[in-house]
Amino acid sequence: MKVNTMGILELKNLSLEFEDKKILNNLNLDFREGHIHAIVGPNGAGKSTLAYTIMGLSDYRDISGEIFFKDESIHNIDIDERARKGITLAWQEPARFEGLSTKKFLKAAAKDKSEENLRNALLSVGLSPDNYIDRAVDKTLSGGERKRIELASIYIMEPELVLLDEPDSGIDVAALEKIFEMIKVLKKRKTTVILITHSLTVLEQAEYAFLMCNGKIVDKGSVNKIAGYFRKKCVLCDHKNKPEPDVFEME
Repeated sequence: MKVNTMGILELKNLSLEFEDKKILNNLNLDFREGHIHAIVGPNGAGKSTLAYTIMGLSDYRDISGEIFFKDESIHNIDIDERARKGITLAWQEPARFEGLSTKKFLKAAAKDKSEENLRNALLSVGLSPDNYIDRAVDKTLSGGERKRIELASIYIMEPELVLLDEPDSGIDVAALEKIFEMIKVLKKRKTTVILITHSLTVLEQAEYAFLMCNGKIVDKGSVNKIAGYFRKKCVLCDHKNKPEPDVFEME
């Protein structure tokens, strides 16, 4: 099944329920190829759930509606096939791999498996190849170090669509700057990036943003427009804790 769209990724009437509670509620979104998008909103808004649903994780497959990638429905294909098509996800909390070296971890993802490419990938996220390429991707590394190694693997994977779930989580300022540099490199490669965040600093790296609350998209537009949410800390929606109409007005 195909649909005509100018975007690389399109969600049509996408909904997801857990235990009779609608976590994603009739979402209709388009993501433009080669651009940086942000999905922002408070904790519990459904942002990470949306990322996991796009990636096709096993607990997030029982959806209604459709997901189209490059005009092709991916509703019924599993996570491995989505990855082969060029979709990847960087987790908020990167995985640990006991006994697996950074070199082997990167080589498994790389199209170009040369030592030079692996070392350049580490340099691209601000990690010394001499200090990290033979280290294990395990508990001896901090969460920030593992996150940067995961991003290095994305760099050499050369995907078409990258979902970054809370890329600033557990990261210091210097490391975050390296991650932002990586996002710019991905854009130069024409990679589509979707940032999942509740951080104004991360939002400012995007070109276009969607504001999510209570499983719905309640606003969309320029980064400057959506940044008003962070100043006001709330947005009019149908959540049970919504403010009175005269309390809040989006800028």
